[in-house]
Amino acid sequence: MDIVGHGIDLIECDRIAAVYDRHGERFLRRLLTPAERAYVMGRKTTIPHLAGRFAVKEAILKVLGTGWRGAIAWRDMEILNDRSGEPRATLTDECARIAADKGITRILITITHTPHYAAASAIGVAD
Repeated sequence: MDIVGHGIDLIECDRIAAVYDRHGERFLRRLLTPAERAYVMGRKTTIPHLAGRFAVKEAILKVLGTGWRGAIAWRDMEILNDRSGEPRATLTDECARIAADKGITRILITITHTPHYAAASAIGVAD
């Protein structure tokens, strides 16, 4: 297994709360897939979980070396937890194409948050 790229992101929960307060449903539809939305909105503390999803998607874009531009959409990355609670990343569309071009076969991720901050790390690996 070879490491192709690494990305990390830190976001203030207050910043995500302000965007959510301003744009509400539009923000959620743009950032989250329906399954991600169900997870986040089902949490007791919505904003830190929403901020965590934002942070991990930013970290993945750093792995891909693109930032958010061109044909990339936030929903090209879906972050869902497996049965044990570990978050897993699935890439589709433009993000999947870029990952394939770079030889990335899997993205390993981790997310952490407090009431004030959310942080995430992503590592792109080639098998």
